[in-house]
Amino acid sequence: MGTLSGKTLFITGASRGIGLAIALRAARDGANIVIAAKTDKPHKVLEGTIHTAAGEVEKAGGHALPLVVDVRDEDKVVAAMAQAAEHFGGIDIMVNNASAISLTGTLETKMRRYDLMHQVNARGTFLCSQAALPYLLKADNPHILNISPPLDMKPRWFGPHVAYTMAKYGMSLCVLGMAEEFRGKGVAVNALWPRSTIATAAVNNLLGGDTMMQGSRTPEIMADAAHAILSSPSRERTGNFFIDDLVLRDAGVTDFEKYRVNPSKDLFMDFFVPEDTEDSPGGERFITDLGMSKD
Repeated sequence: MGTLSGKTLFITGASRGIGLAIALRAARDGANIVIAAKTDKPHKVLEGTIHTAAGEVEKAGGHALPLVVDVRDEDKVVAAMAQAAEHFGGIDIMVNNASAISLTGTLETKMRRYDLMHQVNARGTFLCSQAALPYLLKADNPHILNISPPLDMKPRWFGPHVAYTMAKYGMSLCVLGMAEEFRGKGVAVNALWPRSTIATAAVNNLLGGDTMMQGSRTPEIMADAAHAILSSPSRERTGNFFIDDLVLRDAGVTDFEKYRVNPSKDLFMDFFVPEDTEDSPGGERFITDLGMSKD
């Protein structure tokens, strides 16, 4: 694999979970990490703040700039990009990881929750990408990576929680459009999605608690896959909807057991993974029923 040494990554939602894991993997190369998230004081439920994340990044060998950023606030996002570029001398990589989730049906989805999901997921991704692009266009190997799913338009992904699916697919539509728009200018725009559920606070608090956590992979699988994508030539790898373990297989990884929370448990398949996706190179057994209706 290549290296991210000296590269500057602006990562939203980087105080915990997948965003933090991506930050720490890049930090081990000696990268500069802009930790852009809302949590600057300890949360009563969620672990981690931008400051604890910064400490972990520095300990891992990187350089950290923790910034309080609400991706819904245009002025704050633009100001944060400018501050990051001034501090580190530019921005090479934009990782749109921040996301809001509510797995509710149409009648159960309050409009304030609908608005939150669309403002954070679709609008926040568009805004952060737009604000980062003036700096990315000056970089040697610029990448935008959205933590969002393949655009599989099966009714089963919409029926149980259409508001969330619309918001999450909005992130993926940014990949579809921006990859084509900036293809000739050398900015890679890709999506990365996990095959299995990932052991994060969202899975623990919203999807199924410890049972589902035990049947999940760790955030490190997404971090390693992101590293493989972001360290590749931007002009050769754009407009893709990547699945984490397939990226790693192509990078030469053969040991997928190390990513499992509990190797004795079957893995839960994540939402939005198309049925015709290649089998996992790890050979694991997957539980596909997450309470979703089949079309």
